[in-house]
Amino acid sequence: MASSIGGLTNPSKLENTFQSAKHSTITHTTIKSYLDMLQDVFLIERSVRYDIKGRKYIDTPAKYYFSDLGLRNARINFRQYEETHLMENLIYNELRLRGMSVDVGVVVKNEKDANGVSVRKQLEVDFVCNQGSQRYYIQSALRLPSEEKREQEVRSLKSINDSFRKFVITEDLISRYQDNEGITYMSIYEFLLDENSLQI
Repeated sequence: MASSIGGLTNPSKLENTFQSAKHSTITHTTIKSYLDMLQDVFLIERSVRYDIKGRKYIDTPAKYYFSDLGLRNARINFRQYEETHLMENLIYNELRLRGMSVDVGVVVKNEKDANGVSVRKQLEVDFVCNQGSQRYYIQSALRLPSEEKREQEVRSLKSINDSFRKFVITEDLISRYQDNEGITYMSIYEFLLDENSLQI
C-alpha cells in the first residue's frame, strides 16, 4: 500500500500481486480485513470512485492514501519518492483536514478514434470534494511545462457540465489565475497556506 498511494487498487488485485510476486496464498478476504484494520487505526484512508455524470458510486477499485506521509516513507525505507503521488496524497490530507469528504471522480466520455469508431473513455478527476452544499473538482498536476500538458490535465474538468468550481493545483510557482473555461490554477503553496483558498 505504501508503494502505490494514489493508484487504483482492490483486494483482488493485491491478491494477484501477492500470488505472482511472492507465491503467497493470501486471499482477497484476508487482504480486505487488513485494509479495514489499517483504516480503523487511521493509517490509511480509502477514497472511492464517483461517476460524476451518472451520479453514482463505483465501489471498486478505490484509491488509498496515507494519513501520515512520514510513516509511509519510513515504511518503505525512503526508497520511492514519486513527487506526483506524494503531492496528490498531501492535497488529499489537506482536504480531509478541512472537513471535506473526498472521492475520486470519473467522467465517462464517448469519442471517435483515428478510424472514426466511437470509443468510450473514462477520464479521471483526482478529487471530488463535498462539504455541505459546496462541491469542488480538483486536479493535482505536479508541473505544467507546456500547453499540451495543461490540456491533458484539464480534459476531464472540461467534460463536467455543472457549475461547481474547478481547480488545478500545481507545484509550479504561479500566481493564481482563471482560464476562459472557468478553471482556476494555483500553486500548492497558496493552497496549503490559505485555508480559504478554494472559497476565493
